[in-house]
Amino acid sequence: MTWLTPLFVCVLLAATAAEVWLTRRQVTFVARHRAQVPEPFAASVPLAEHQKAADYTAAKARASLVGSGIDLLLTLALTLGGGVELIDHFWRGVLGDGHPLWLGMAVIGSVVLLLQFVGLPLSLWRTFRIEGQFGFNRTTPALFCADLAKGLLLAVLLGGPLLAAILLLMRRAGAAWWLWAWALWLGFMLLMTWAWPTVIAPLFNRFSPLADGALRERIEGLLARCGFTSRGVFVVDNSRRSSHGNAYFTGIGRNKRIVFFDTLLTRLGHEEVEAVLAHELGHFRLHHVRQRLLLSVAGSFLALALLGWLAGQPGFYRALGVPVASDHAALLLFALAAPPFLFFLTPLSALWSRRHEFQADAFAAANASAAQLAAALVKLHRDNASTLTPDPWYSGFYYSHPPPLQRIGRLRELAPAGQGM
Repeated sequence: MTWLTPLFVCVLLAATAAEVWLTRRQVTFVARHRAQVPEPFAASVPLAEHQKAADYTAAKARASLVGSGIDLLLTLALTLGGGVELIDHFWRGVLGDGHPLWLGMAVIGSVVLLLQFVGLPLSLWRTFRIEGQFGFNRTTPALFCADLAKGLLLAVLLGGPLLAAILLLMRRAGAAWWLWAWALWLGFMLLMTWAWPTVIAPLFNRFSPLADGALRERIEGLLARCGFTSRGVFVVDNSRRSSHGNAYFTGIGRNKRIVFFDTLLTRLGHEEVEAVLAHELGHFRLHHVRQRLLLSVAGSFLALALLGWLAGQPGFYRALGVPVASDHAALLLFALAAPPFLFFLTPLSALWSRRHEFQADAFAAANASAAQLAAALVKLHRDNASTLTPDPWYSGFYYSHPPPLQRIGRLRELAPAGQGM
């Protein structure tokens, strides 16, 4: 598989170059339209807020460019640069070859910790410099450290047993190990989706039942019209970390929950909240969640099937900088090499997602108010400093939601005659 080395390098460089080119286009396009608020937003978005969004977009883009450079260098260092092999050699000297399971977990754990450590300065920059500069950050250093510690602890407690099980399957289940690993991954994913709302998320945030009686009554009416049942409507204290606002529903089966950021409820009126929720319910009623889950299931099946084949090819390891084949090296090299190849599927995923967003908007217009949803989107774009003028190439490649001008225009078409926009 000598061909894999130049292919991997070319795809990695091409993906990074495309990221840089698209990001620079975004910055240039947003700066070019910084001086004037687009007409549909002129009455509701002050010029100062529009310019703040442009500057915020540019600041995030600069961080993204730094991140792309770091990812490129780190990926090359760990693969062709011999980083994985060096870590493997170190742990073999400590543990020997008689404990392959512990060796594999030590090597993979070391690489994961290295990636976390290298990415930490950029995360701090984004949180305390960029988000703080534009007035969004409310995370204290103590809270940041607590979140980091909890995340690492969960990774050990949940990811550790999963990793151990997969390594054991690779060693003992024969050529079909990947099929058993796929079944195990599906079970784990479903368990996490079920447990997230009530077990995991409360470790990071406080979730309180919606106290506003009038709003709760309006929401319950909407849920009845849409045929949606949940374990309740909750407000999450997102204001502890950020002033950004959002809403979502989470969980599966009887563990489904509707969640509003407390920051969102302070900005939107009751009819606007209802319209936003109607949009989210549209994803459920139109089976978007199920479709995405099925795509994830199919994608994981294909990925593990490919990994199952590559793990048996000695040339796969040598082509990516590891001379001695091992189960843990197969997992690491696949995890490091796959993202550049998958990067070029991003626009297809984004296009599919934007189609779902338009469909959910139409559902919201039929079950709530297109005008109120449009008004809520304007407020959210303004308060979250989301640019109103993204570059068409950048938004077409990356955006999972339609650009604001396009989306507001579609909502205007859906609004009944005489309904204010």
